[in-house]
Amino acid sequence: MKRVPMVTALVIAVVFGAPAIADDDSSLLRFEGGIGVDPVAGISAGAPLSNVVQGVSPGGRPWVIKSLRAKVMSGGRIKVKGEGLLLSATDNIGGVGGVTTVAATLFCSGGEPAGYSSSGVPLNASGDFEIKDMLTGLPPTPCDKPVLLIRNVTAGVPGSWFAAAIPKN
Repeated sequence: MKRVPMVTALVIAVVFGAPAIADDDSSLLRFEGGIGVDPVAGISAGAPLSNVVQGVSPGGRPWVIKSLRAKVMSGGRIKVKGEGLLLSATDNIGGVGGVTTVAATLFCSGGEPAGYSSSGVPLNASGDFEIKDMLTGLPPTPCDKPVLLIRNVTAGVPGSWFAAAIPKN
């Protein structure tokens, strides 16, 4: 019996199709790009912040994000990669201020009012972070009008939002 060289087997698999690698989760949502928060304040003293999204208040200062990509699987797994999440104002411009930990929270219309959050991960001095985690619950399928916020984490609890991911159609 003749053995088929590995290269030949690979060519056959590519040309004729190879069995799909099993994945227990299918892709539910993808996000490409991000928008930094602009915490527009009310004109009069004591007026509420006007840039509240899904009941989550913005961070107290403007932020930018250079790059943001995310993928949410129907089984609740989430992968997020962010680069350059930095302050765009104050004496700490171009830095992360006192923020050391961030998380991602997914909101779907008709879903959990508190959203579905990841655990917190470190935010480095360049504003880079990577999340590979399970959300706190299973988002509905389909997830209508998805909103993915990057939030500060204090004592393990997601707080203010600093960036929003842009859904990829």
